[in-house]
Amino acid sequence: MSNIAQTVNVLQSLILTDGEKMILTPTYHVFEMYKVHHDATMLPVHLNCGNYALDGRDVPALSASASKDKNGKINITIVNVDPGKETEVLIDLRGGEYDTVSGRVLTGSAVNAHNTFDKSDTVKPEPLKGARIKDNILSLSVPPASVTVVTAE
Repeated sequence: MSNIAQTVNVLQSLILTDGEKMILTPTYHVFEMYKVHHDATMLPVHLNCGNYALDGRDVPALSASASKDKNGKINITIVNVDPGKETEVLIDLRGGEYDTVSGRVLTGSAVNAHNTFDKSDTVKPEPLKGARIKDNILSLSVPPASVTVVTAE
């Protein structure tokens, strides 16, 4: 579950405005990408991934959530916190037959990339490329410092 206290013109807000101008922030895009889990059934996720280390602390490099919607689609969101390493992911899809995959990726040219009023589309979701399913095994590359949403049907 995620919540946001204030949505406009504050730190980590969804939307920024300046007079008549308005831009969507990367935070907005993350919230929008996770909406596939609304009104869906949570599915268990077991990750076996490496760690990302910073200042003597280690955290799992990936985190993921999965759900099944009312139409039987499996939606998986994956976050790669490592700012310098792409990660190859294999997902064993169980409980159905899946043969098509689509998705989107949110990342930037740098970890501090952001949208401005002059460049409002610097950070926005782009189509996921290279994901495939064979024998119910979904394989994809998750870029560094990214949020990815994948749908299997």
